[in-house]
Amino acid sequence: MVLNSKPTHTGVGLEILGLEPERGISSEQADCLRKLWLDAGVLVLRGVGTSPEVLLAVSRCFGELEPHPIEQFRLAGYPELILLSNEHGLTGPVYEFEGVATYGRIPWHTDLAFATTPNAGAVLRMVSRSEHGGQTAWIDTAMAWEALDTELKRRIDGLEAKYIFSPDLEGMRFNKPEGRLLSGMQHQLPDYPPVAHPLVWVHPETGRHVLNLSTLNIQSILGLEEDDSDALIQTLIDHTLQPRFQYTHEWQNNDIIVWDNYRTMHMAWGHPANETRIVQRSTIRGTTKMGRELTAPGGRAPDEPL
Repeated sequence: MVLNSKPTHTGVGLEILGLEPERGISSEQADCLRKLWLDAGVLVLRGVGTSPEVLLAVSRCFGELEPHPIEQFRLAGYPELILLSNEHGLTGPVYEFEGVATYGRIPWHTDLAFATTPNAGAVLRMVSRSEHGGQTAWIDTAMAWEALDTELKRRIDGLEAKYIFSPDLEGMRFNKPEGRLLSGMQHQLPDYPPVAHPLVWVHPETGRHVLNLSTLNIQSILGLEEDDSDALIQTLIDHTLQPRFQYTHEWQNNDIIVWDNYRTMHMAWGHPANETRIVQRSTIRGTTKMGRELTAPGGRAPDEPL
């Protein structure tokens, strides 16, 4: 069966038409999906995610899958899938935003921005949407790079930024949502050392330049004084977060979305903590090393200002 596609309403990403994974995915369709994924960064498949088996079949079109390192987050019986749910209690932090106790808010980020081998992508399946909120959004950071003026491109190419592991909003220095913490993480999470990554990265498969910001994790630009570093990061964030580079998905049950983690940032808007939302996810293993750990005392690189 031939696959067709059309741009999303914002022009970021593609909606895939004609895929019926319950009837099987041919090698030609799998190759087509992977090519479209690399071309567009985000693929939207409406209503086809009817089971964990379907999610696995779709996910394997894009590469080797990586089980979550913490077993308690894995979907029972499916070690390559993650279960994200508040059906049986809250495991993550709850914040009050505009008077609403909100669960699952994760600001703009790339997955594993705090590691030296980020994953290549991910696939999300909506099992049961919340009644209110719960949207997920993506930013095409290759598109954002291309829209920068030549002088700014030249200025930032070759610079490194420091990123930290930030399991909640407290570690954020930029674009931090205004909210009041009501309850914190319910699980002990691993610790990760700070890392330095290129501020501009070349996609390992497409060769396209992308802006590497991850607002949840970025702390500073190495080699710049704090005021200059902060101003430059804020300029890049203001540019990259423009609506013209974004796609926000209003989920329906059984939707599946695939994204290129090298090419995009994404965010979860969160939903009322008293509403149930159930999602399953796979992670596409990354094999390209990016950046380096910062091992100087206090996580400071030798060339980073005090």
